[in-house]
Amino acid sequence: MNTVNSWSQIPAFADEQAECKFWQENELEPRLMQACIHEPDSRESTTITLRFDPRMLSRIKRVARSRYLNYQSMMKQWLAERLEAEVRQQDTQGR
Repeated sequence: MNTVNSWSQIPAFADEQAECKFWQENELEPRLMQACIHEPDSRESTTITLRFDPRMLSRIKRVARSRYLNYQSMMKQWLAERLEAEVRQQDTQGR
């Protein structure tokens, strides 16, 4: 059984049969599953406004639906993952 460590490792499926075959051979890493569970945060959050091209937003929503996620939560997760990667990269470059 292969472990999926990143959402980007999950391909776009042509049909349910292809998706079924993929999940018979693969499983999500527990960290990814845990990241999907909403846990109330006692810290403050700030509301911001972002403007997206309607087609891009539609594609984001489609991806989120395919993963059974709220699109805004998925986008926050993407941003958090990318921020961590950027910070790690800067740390390894000695900045």
